[in-house]
Amino acid sequence: MFQISTLSKKSGVSSKTIRYYEEIGLIPPAKRAENGYRIYDDSDVERLIFIRRARTLDFALDEIIEILAFRDREEPPCCYVMDVMKKRINEIEERIRDLKRLNNDLKVLIEAGQHLPEDTLMRECVCHLIQETNIDGKPKHDFKIR
Repeated sequence: MFQISTLSKKSGVSSKTIRYYEEIGLIPPAKRAENGYRIYDDSDVERLIFIRRARTLDFALDEIIEILAFRDREEPPCCYVMDVMKKRINEIEERIRDLKRLNNDLKVLIEAGQHLPEDTLMRECVCHLIQETNIDGKPKHDFKIR
């Protein structure tokens, strides 16, 4: 059994985060020593390392809570985990497509803006091109490169 500072070092999770995880139910309430200090064991280290790794894979806290609830009920969480990972992959692929579109839009604006004068009123400069872009990121009209 050891205190929160040791748990923090062993798990790589800050003491503040450990207390937060306990508050939201990601880890069970700590046992208390006679002096009232929180005390932990190796199972807490293992759980925190799993949580930290799941967070690096972009699992949401509520998803991690669900995974650990399966484990705590001694049920395999594998199907749930697979579904979460497939969903996350789809979200990532969609974000990549959005970023590629953004990248292309910015390249078009840079190319068009290189041929425009400086303009403090923003009527003929690259800022005007940004203003002439719809909320969805598409130009209101084709930019003419001079």
